[in-house]
Amino acid sequence: MKAFVTGTDTGVGKTFATALFTRALRRAGLDTIALKPVCCGPRDDVEILHEAADRELTLDEINPVWLRTPVAPLVAAREENTPISLPALRDWFSNVSSGRRSVLVEGAGGWLVPVTDGVSIADLAVMFQLPVLVVVANRLGCLSHTLLTLESIRARGLVCSGLILNRLNHDLSDESVRSNRAILEELAGVPILAEIEPGQQSLDFAVV
Repeated sequence: MKAFVTGTDTGVGKTFATALFTRALRRAGLDTIALKPVCCGPRDDVEILHEAADRELTLDEINPVWLRTPVAPLVAAREENTPISLPALRDWFSNVSSGRRSVLVEGAGGWLVPVTDGVSIADLAVMFQLPVLVVVANRLGCLSHTLLTLESIRARGLVCSGLILNRLNHDLSDESVRSNRAILEELAGVPILAEIEPGQQSLDFAVV
């Protein structure tokens, strides 16, 4: 499996889902690595991906651009006077993914978060020529967020390989949580690859 993992928003569980998929794919015998080209703020997400792939790569190999300010990459790069080089990211991805059967690349924030002037996270997926997985926060409002994200993915000529529904807490009072999957199966036009519960520790490869 090779895919770019994005989300319907920031804080929807992209890293959690990417780590679950990475461990499941590696247990199934694939050489999966999980990458994060741009990280803003603490490097906790990168460390989680590092552990999920059995520490096969270094933190810097997983994450070549680390900006300490916890804002969008465009803003962080300006505040830290650290320009983000797209050619450098292209070369990094080519080198680190060379010969791999399975690579997951996690974006930063949502699909259209700005990275540099005129360039968004979406453009990184285009540059890496990867199909897209969308992590959806399973809550009220996710239908519009998901359909808008899918519309933008398709507008860029990319394929969405599937959705990952992630329930962020144990509160079942949100009526939409029980209906979102059925509606997305009806409207999204892509498969739901997994439905993740809070604190889930593993993923059955049969559902990947």
